Amino acid sequence: MPANQNSTSTQYSIALKVSLENVPGVLGKLTTTVGANGGNIFAIEGFVAKGPTLEREMVVNCSSVEHQHQIVDAVSALENIDVIDWHDRTFKMHDGGKIEVLPLCPVGDKDDLSMAYTPGVARVCTAIAENEALADELTIRKNTVAIVSDGTAVLGLGDIGAKAAMPVMEGKALLFKEFAGVDAFPICLDVATPEEIVETVVRLAPTFGGVNLEDIAAPGAFFVEEELKKRLDIPVFHDDQHGTAVVALAGLENALTIVGKSMSDVSVVISGVGAAGVAIGKILLGAGVGHVVGVDSRGAIYDGRDNLNDAKQWFAENTNQRGLQGALSDVMANADVFLGVSAPGVLSVDDVKAMASDPIVFAMANPDPEILPEQVEGLVRVMATGRSDYPNQINNVLAFPGIFRGALDAKATDITENMKLAAAKAIAESVDPQDLSEENIVPSVFDHEVSLRVAAAVTEAAIADGVVRQA
Repeated sequence: MPANQNSTSTQYSIALKVSLENVPGVLGKLTTTVGANGGNIFAIEGFVAKGPTLEREMVVNCSSVEHQHQIVDAVSALENIDVIDWHDRTFKMHDGGKIEVLPLCPVGDKDDLSMAYTPGVARVCTAIAENEALADELTIRKNTVAIVSDGTAVLGLGDIGAKAAMPVMEGKALLFKEFAGVDAFPICLDVATPEEIVETVVRLAPTFGGVNLEDIAAPGAFFVEEELKKRLDIPVFHDDQHGTAVVALAGLENALTIVGKSMSDVSVVISGVGAAGVAIGKILLGAGVGHVVGVDSRGAIYDGRDNLNDAKQWFAENTNQRGLQGALSDVMANADVFLGVSAPGVLSVDDVKAMASDPIVFAMANPDPEILPEQVEGLVRVMATGRSDYPNQINNVLAFPGIFRGALDAKATDITENMKLAAAKAIAESVDPQDLSEENIVPSVFDHEVSLRVAAAVTEAAIADGVVRQA
C-alpha cells in the first residue's frame, strides 16, 4: 500500500526530450537530479553513446503540476544537458479527444455508394418505416449507447458544466468499446433543469439502443432516470448509482465469504445517501442483507426525519428497522460492514474499532476515501477503496460495459434489479476461489473476460424477466 497520497503517479507523468553531451557522467547526473527532486523515472529510451550529443526521451512520474515544473526546471539548470521539449502526458493523451467514428463498410466505387447511400439506402429506410423493429438490426441502434451528462456532478469536481464534462464522457466511451465492443457516444447537455435533460434525451432516443446517465447531481438524477425509464423502450442506466452498487455488492459477496458471514446476518452502514448510496441500499436489500442504515451530512436516515427528498424518503421507509439516529459515529457500533460513498475523512479509527469482529470497510469516496487504508491496517479484515493504487478497487468499469453488452444483445427494454444482481454475481464469481483473499475480492479491471461473463448473465436475466423486444 502507498505510504501517502502525495506519491508520484502516471496521471502527473511528463515526457522529457533532452539533448545530452556525450561526456562521462552526464546520464548519471540527469537521473540523479530527477531522483533528488522526488521524480520517479518510469521509462527511459535506451541508447548507444555515439557522436558528440544524444537526443533521448524519458518519462518521469510526478505528484502534482507544481512538481512537474520543479523537475523540468531542475533538469534545465544542468550543464551539458538541454531540455528540447516536454509535455504533460495526461493532457497529451486527451489532445483531440479520445474517440473517433470509423466506417464499417467500404465506399470504393459507385456500386458501394449506391448501396451505402442513395439510391439503395431508400430500400432500408422503407423497410424500417414499415417495421420499426428493424432499426435494431439495420442501424447503429444495435450497438450504440448515449452517455448523457449535464456536468453537474463530475467526479469529485462538482458542477463544472457540459463542456468540462466531455473528457470524462469520452473516457467512458473508450471503456465501453475496449471492454465490451459497445459503440458509445458522449452527449453533454447545456441545460438548466432535469426536465430539460429528459426532454432532450427522449428526442435523441431513436438514434441509440441504450442510455447511460453520468455525473448528474442528485436529486435530479433520480428524476431523470425514473422519467426516462417510463418514456423510453430502451435500457436506461445511471452508472453513478447502479454501476457502483453492482460492483460494491460483488466485492461484498466475496468479502463475506472470507470472514465467514452471510448477507442475511450482517449489519451495514452506508455513508452518503445520494445517488450511489440509495442504489447501494436497494441492491443490498435485494441481495438479502439483514440490516442497512444510511447516514448523510445531517445524520442517520430514519422514517419520520424531516426534509427528506423522495429518494431518501424511500430509503427511510425501507431501511433502518431499528430506528437508529445520530451522527455516523453513533451508528457504527457493532456494524459488520461500512460502505462509504460520501466524503474524505468522515470515518475515524475509533469508529472502526467500534465495529463487529472482522470488520469490512469499503471507503469508496474518490479521489480521497472516507478513511485511508494505512490508518486502519490491522484493524480491518477486508478493505476496499475506489482508487487504483490500493488493493480491491471498486471500479464501475467491471460492471457497465458488460451490463450494456448484455442488454443490447437481449434487445432489452429495461435494466431490472435482477439484471443488476446477476451482474454482481458474475463479477464476484470472476475471482477464482483459489485466488480469493483479503486483498483480492474483485477481478482485475483489465480482465476482458469479466465483461463477457457479465453480459451473458445480464442477457439471461433480461430474458427471464421478460424485458426484451420481440422481433
